[in-house]
Amino acid sequence: MDVGTWLGSLGLGRYETAFRENRIEADSVPDLTDQLLKDIGVPLGHRLRMLRAIRELGGPAALAAPPEILEPAPQAERRHLTVMFCDLLGLSALAAGLDPEDIAERIRAGQNAIAAAVARFDGHVAKWVPDGATIYFGYPRAHEDDAERAVRAGLALVETIAGLKRSQGVGLDVRLGISSGLVVVGELIGEGEARERGVVGDTANLAARLRSLAGAGSVMVSESTRR
Repeated sequence: MDVGTWLGSLGLGRYETAFRENRIEADSVPDLTDQLLKDIGVPLGHRLRMLRAIRELGGPAALAAPPEILEPAPQAERRHLTVMFCDLLGLSALAAGLDPEDIAERIRAGQNAIAAAVARFDGHVAKWVPDGATIYFGYPRAHEDDAERAVRAGLALVETIAGLKRSQGVGLDVRLGISSGLVVVGELIGEGEARERGVVGDTANLAARLRSLAGAGSVMVSESTRR
């Protein structure tokens, strides 16, 4: 491509002399920036026209906007994790006799109790659902006593929900299943509030089964968590 021909195609042939005087050849055009064009006397409107044409040529140095910075994809990692599955019980009965706003208020009370108990023992709520949560102890922050922290958080939550039931008449109960073991923590899955860091391994499956076996107001733990 001849630089004079390129300028002429833009209707800017008047700047050919300036380009020639500054030894700007066709192979240098993709490197031109707004400041360089300004330095050789090209006014703003014509600089914009040139820069647009340079972008169409694929000039890496002439992009008007900075390149998108991509965060590195998170790598899967092996972690010793304690997984807690928590169910809020009694929501179906609430739905039958309360206004939706009252139901939402009671769900918030239950979720606030979960969040407070988890935060107190430095756990991580990986996923919220309307009737409970999936909680990790040991990810993203690990402690030597994560299994104990999970159990203490579970017992504190049972006590808190019982207190709400007595003092505020909130018709909710809670049941929890907890298991500890080696897992692989992978990339984020799901969307919005359902997003969670995916965990692969039998630990999470066992915690879910224990949760389903637990009675209202109780915490059921695996043998690995007890040890």
